[in-house]
Amino acid sequence: MFDGTGAARTNYLLERALDAESLRRNVIANNIANVDVPHFKRSEVNFESELNRVLEEKQDDSNRFPGIVTDDRHIPFFVERDVKVVRPRVNLDYSTTYRNDGNNVDIEKEIVDASKNQMRYNAYVTMLNQNYKLLKISMRTA
Repeated sequence: MFDGTGAARTNYLLERALDAESLRRNVIANNIANVDVPHFKRSEVNFESELNRVLEEKQDDSNRFPGIVTDDRHIPFFVERDVKVVRPRVNLDYSTTYRNDGNNVDIEKEIVDASKNQMRYNAYVTMLNQNYKLLKISMRTA
């Protein structure tokens, strides 16, 4: 109904952010549940950096090489990505070891991350509700 509007894009991004925070909550819970498992490697969710990369690509047109593709089989010089292709990814952390048994889960860090995650989730829900309220008001006045 509101496709192509700023409100639709904002709502879409907020919904994807909520999806990422839900996934992050599950990943953190899994990390906490496996805190005592030898050789367990913690996981983390990567969403914000991917989203920032796509948004920066849209803003920075000056660094693009003006290439011309003369055949459909050629590799394109630059393919602009849409925010709709950004998905949260779960990455395993192999770079650290927290304990002698190979486990790298720091329970204190996980609890802090869980708290931050819950605050971000609540903030996104509040923003999404505000956007829907504004849309409702604009539909009434239109």
